[in-house]
Amino acid sequence: MQKLLHHLAEFHRIGDAARDALERCVTAEVRAKNEFLVERGRVCRHLYFVEQGCLRGCYHLDGKEVTHWFGFEHDFVTSFHSFTTGQPAVENIQLMEGSVLWAISRDALLGLLDEFHELERLVRIAYEKYYIRLEERYVNSQFSTAAERYEQLMQQSPHILERVPLGYVASYLGISQETLSRVRSRL
Repeated sequence: MQKLLHHLAEFHRIGDAARDALERCVTAEVRAKNEFLVERGRVCRHLYFVEQGCLRGCYHLDGKEVTHWFGFEHDFVTSFHSFTTGQPAVENIQLMEGSVLWAISRDALLGLLDEFHELERLVRIAYEKYYIRLEERYVNSQFSTAAERYEQLMQQSPHILERVPLGYVASYLGISQETLSRVRSRL
């Protein structure tokens, strides 16, 4: 819990009453490797903070599995569309390592946001950071070559290459595993 509170304090200051209320609303979850945190077709009702572990979000498209994001320590993860709209998720979220997560339900989060302005501001800042990452990923995928995307990944997120199987990395970069091998051999 202390890691979560410390991380939140980096976004915005939280008063004692808000912190105490938040502590009452979050629960620790220990999950096993390969378990699904969210499954396609089910409504995602929780937002998670990753204290320890590695997760991936993936879609099924034309019979193929496409990894579109990874989550690591100090990330917030959820099926954002499902969590926000209450509609069934179109993605799966799978644990790639045994993980320790802190979960809060949508209802509890909305109650806290109504009661504590500083938590509402904190969530807005977190959403802004999420949106910026999403936009950067979109621009990168549209205007960069496979080699450029891999080099950027090496520079900005080398931990992904250390912890994630190359097949998932290739999918994340939008290339085949063979293309990834060729790019890696040239570098």
